[in-house]
Amino acid sequence: MTRGRLERAILRLYHRWRRAPSSASDEAIEVRLAAVERDLAELKARVNGLIFVVLGAVVTQVVLKLVQ
Repeated sequence: MTRGRLERAILRLYHRWRRAPSSASDEAIEVRLAAVERDLAELKARVNGLIFVVLGAVVTQVVLKLVQ
């Protein structure tokens, strides 16, 4: 699965600033960007979990309808 445009843009910015932080503000931005990256990864995991639960419920309902 390819990464979304937003994620690619964030990663591009992160890697650009990661190479040479020249000031304290650049380092603060790097820390914030790393936090956003972690939050995005957590959000993706939660969405994947939600999709799994919904699909499981759908499959369960289909099986129950077939059994009845």
